[in-house]
Amino acid sequence: MVVVDLNDQSFFYDVMSLTGEFLPGEEIREKPGTFEENSKDTLISVILLENEAVVSSKGLVEKENIEGLQRREVKSAIKRALYRILSKQTGRKLPWGTLSGIRPIKLISSYLSEGLSSETIEDKLFNEYYISNEKVKKGLEIACLEKELLESADLSRGYSLYIGIPFCPSVCLYCSFSSYPVKRYRNVTGEYVSALSKEIAETVKFLKDHPIDTIYIGGGTPTALSQDELNTLFDALSNAFPLSDVKELTVEAGRPDSITREKLSVLKKYGVSRISINPQTMNDETLKRIGRAHSADSVRKAFCLSREAGCTNINCDIIAGLPGEGEREYQNTAKEIMKLSPESLTVHCLARKRASRLTQEWDEYKDSAFKVTESALSIFSDLSKELLMRPYYLYRQKNIAGNLENTGYALKNRACLYNVLIMEEKQPIIALGAGGVSKLLTGKKPMRLPNPKDPLLYIEGIEDIIRKKKEGLVHTGWL
Repeated sequence: MVVVDLNDQSFFYDVMSLTGEFLPGEEIREKPGTFEENSKDTLISVILLENEAVVSSKGLVEKENIEGLQRREVKSAIKRALYRILSKQTGRKLPWGTLSGIRPIKLISSYLSEGLSSETIEDKLFNEYYISNEKVKKGLEIACLEKELLESADLSRGYSLYIGIPFCPSVCLYCSFSSYPVKRYRNVTGEYVSALSKEIAETVKFLKDHPIDTIYIGGGTPTALSQDELNTLFDALSNAFPLSDVKELTVEAGRPDSITREKLSVLKKYGVSRISINPQTMNDETLKRIGRAHSADSVRKAFCLSREAGCTNINCDIIAGLPGEGEREYQNTAKEIMKLSPESLTVHCLARKRASRLTQEWDEYKDSAFKVTESALSIFSDLSKELLMRPYYLYRQKNIAGNLENTGYALKNRACLYNVLIMEEKQPIIALGAGGVSKLLTGKKPMRLPNPKDPLLYIEGIEDIIRKKKEGLVHTGWL
C-alpha cells in the first residue's frame, strides 16, 4: 500500500494518478492521523511551502520552485518532483512522463493553437513533462493531422450524434461498456429500438437550428439487432434529417458473428460510410479465452462479405495485452490483418476496468495478461506503415497496460472525424440510447448528461430522458 501525506488535499488525485502509473495495482490512500515508521506501507509526503513544493519518500527528497505559479502550474511542479522520486525508486521511466490524463494530444494541440513552433513544443514536452522523444514526435504528428481533420467540421454551431446499442452476442472478458447478451434480451430489443426512435425524433427537434457533422452508432454491437430492427432505426434517422448531409456515418459491426449479408444491405441502403469489424486478435485460443464466440476465420468471412456489399471504409480494432498473448501472437495477428487490408486500424492496449470480468477474476489472469512493451507494440505500428496508414488520433486509459496508449491509424481521407471530435472535445456530442453520455461544451469542462445504462430502465424512462436532455441543452445555452 502507498500512503500519501499532503498539506493541500486538493492535489491528492494528481499524486494518486501518477503514483498509480508507476505502481499499477497498488492501493493508494491518504494518510490517516498517524503513520507507523516501521510499516511496510510506502509513505509519500507532499508539502507545499510558500515558494516551494517538497516531495519525499524513502529518504529521497525532490523540490520544485512554485513562487508565483498558478494552480495548474503548481500541479505540474508537484508531479515533476514526484516523477523523479518514483523513477529512482522503481528504475522506470514512463513513456508519457508526468501526463496521467487520457488526452495527451489536447496539450500538444493547445501549444499549436498558441503558435509555438514544433521545436519549442518538443522541448517543453520533454523538459517539463518528461515525455519520451518517441511519444513527443508521435503526439506532434497526430496533433498536426487532427488540426487538418477538424477544419471540415463546424466547431462553432455543429454537433455530432452518438447512438448506443447496448447488446452483444456475448460479453467479452475485458468489457466494461453498457453491453448485455442479446439472446437474453431478444424479447425487448424491438421495444428498445422503438424507444430509441422516439428519442431520435424528439431530440432532433431541439437541434434543428444546428448542423450535424457526424453520426456514430456504437455499443455494444449495433449489428446484434435484427435486420428489421436496423431498418427501423435507420428509418428514424432518415426521417429526422437527410442522411446525405452527414459528413460521416459510422456503424460498429464489431462482432463478425453478428454480420449478415442482409444487415449489410441495410447499412448500404442508408449510406453508411464507415464500419468497424473488430477481431481484437486473430488467434483462436485467445478468442475463446476472452469470451468472443467467433473464430479468426469468421473475421475473414465477415470482411469478405462486407467488401462484396460495397463497404470501402472498414476499420479493424485489435488489442495488445490480452491473456496469454505475446510477440508471437501479435505477429500472427498482424500478418492476418495485413491480408484483410482495412482502411483504418485501431490498436488498443488492454486496460483493466473496474466493472469488467477481467478485474473480477484478476487472480486467474494476472500472470498472463498485460504483457505489453514498446517493442511488442511496434509490431502493430509497423503493420500500419505497411498498410500506408498514418496515426490520426490517440488516447490513454486508466490502468492501461505498459503505461502506453491507444492509437488510431488510417489511410489518407479514411480517418474517423467523430473519433477526433469526441477525444479532443471540440464539439458537443449528443448521445442517445442506453448508456449514452451527452457532452455539452460549457467552457473548460464539458457538462455530461448520462442516459440510464440498463435498457429496461431506458425504455421505461424514455419520456423523462428526453425532457432532461432538453433541459440540459437549455441550461448550457445551446438552445
